[in-house]
Amino acid sequence: MQPATVAALVRAGLDPEGVRTIISAALLEDLGPSGLDVTSVATIPGDQLGDGDLVAREPGIVAGLPVAAAVYELASGGTVTVDQLAADGEAVAGGSVLAAVAGPVRDLLTAERTVLNLLSRMSGVATHTRRWADALAGTKAMVLDTRKTTPGLRILDKYAVRAGGGTNKRMGLYDVAMIKDNHRLAAGGVAAAFRRVRAMFPDVPVQVEVETLAEAVEAVEAGAGFLLCDNMTPRLLRSVVEVVGDRAELEATGGLTLDVAAEFAATGVDYLSVGALTHSSPILDIAFDLH
Repeated sequence: MQPATVAALVRAGLDPEGVRTIISAALLEDLGPSGLDVTSVATIPGDQLGDGDLVAREPGIVAGLPVAAAVYELASGGTVTVDQLAADGEAVAGGSVLAAVAGPVRDLLTAERTVLNLLSRMSGVATHTRRWADALAGTKAMVLDTRKTTPGLRILDKYAVRAGGGTNKRMGLYDVAMIKDNHRLAAGGVAAAFRRVRAMFPDVPVQVEVETLAEAVEAVEAGAGFLLCDNMTPRLLRSVVEVVGDRAELEATGGLTLDVAAEFAATGVDYLSVGALTHSSPILDIAFDLH
């Protein structure tokens, strides 16, 4: 990728090599072993130039424009130019032109579906996330994503959450230890599991999933500074907040929906985690209009 493309991805907090891997796999999936868009090759002269627009068909939050530019570059060998007319994280109206592109028509059409698949998905995640961020406005609670992402697309899914005003939790199994019910069972309890993680990985942050007030107290007394309060009612959450105080950050998790977001935020927890941000967000309808 060209230095400007790489720089744009870095500014967005995206790993350029990770993005390249995703795009390359997507293009290979579309073009197959021949590397040919047989329809475009058959119907359009190789030297025919053209231009077109990426257009939002409905209102929403944009995410993924630097990724779209990288797709055009990798699909065309750098012959397509992209003029971004919107910014990631921006709210746009239906009919808004997000970017103007120009270059060989074959390349514009070969890249079209990969661009739209990624851009529409990321913008859909950002749009959904913004609804949660708006629902929590005025409270101290922030919305978190989870690891319930599409395999291979995690860095894009989590970037889209950030673009929508949400907060990333852990990226994977490597950067944060999360002691859940099966870990507690296998290790013989919350305290035992916590001690084992801390002994083997002293510098890795540890989070503990709890389901009762007693488990919350046990986890904090063992040294946990972050508790996942799983499937707790608002009443129980308020009790945990009162007892734990500022000894740990608290996250409400499990089956949360927008219509109860404010109620759960009012309990005093620090975070609401929502797997649906990345596993169930509808796409934002975006199209490519060739002139």
